[in-house]
Amino acid sequence: MGKIRTRVIGLEDVEKEQKKEQKKRAQEKKIVTKTAPEQEEIKDSTAEVATEAVEKPKKIKKVVIKETKKRTRGKNYRGAKDQVKQEKVYALDEAVSILKKIKYAKFDESVELHINTTAEGLRGEVSLPHSTGKTVRVAIVDDALLDKLAENKIDFDILVSHPSFMPKLARYAKVLGPRGLMPNPKTGTISPKPEEIAKKFAGGLMKWKSEAKFPIVHQMIGKVSLDDKAITENVQTFIQAVGPAKIKEVFIKTTMSPALRISVS
Repeated sequence: MGKIRTRVIGLEDVEKEQKKEQKKRAQEKKIVTKTAPEQEEIKDSTAEVATEAVEKPKKIKKVVIKETKKRTRGKNYRGAKDQVKQEKVYALDEAVSILKKIKYAKFDESVELHINTTAEGLRGEVSLPHSTGKTVRVAIVDDALLDKLAENKIDFDILVSHPSFMPKLARYAKVLGPRGLMPNPKTGTISPKPEEIAKKFAGGLMKWKSEAKFPIVHQMIGKVSLDDKAITENVQTFIQAVGPAKIKEVFIKTTMSPALRISVS
């Protein structure tokens, strides 16, 4: 049974109020009955959208794997390598003779030493008896050179400075530092007598050091155009500068050739 509503009869004012409330309730019922189906349709449509979102398959990204090409050496290099025995330890004079025979480049190649040392952080200096065959441009810091640096002109390989010029030179540290040209006490390029230091470097004085985090020394010690005796003496001088007791292995090569392992003694 529904709700029982009492009605007052005989009082016109009360009857009017009751009729107004009855009409109001009837209109509210009509509104409810109209909006209910619409809400159900909205719910049904949102449910369909949700199911479509779930059922919609995800796109699969294609991953393309690029094949890395293996590096292949040229015919001339392979021919030179065939004349070198990888496991053999050569005498120095024999190794220099072989490097001359297997040379195939059209330019004057550099002769390089690659030394595995017993420790990291090794450094020193040496004057090779026959130089490296490379002209070293040495400059001394003065006001004229500072003007060139201001114009970004660098025409030297080694820069030597008096201590008094270092504050003025500091503004060019970002330019000189990455190129290894900034004067430094560790490299011996700062001195109260810069002229004497410049003469030593121009005469063939060479600074060497091992790599920062590895016990390896890489050093150019001449040109292949030097005679066999000059190359041999340069190698021997450099090995003595490093110290035979600090050396595990020594390899000699030219710019384009395979490496030959040589005897330290």
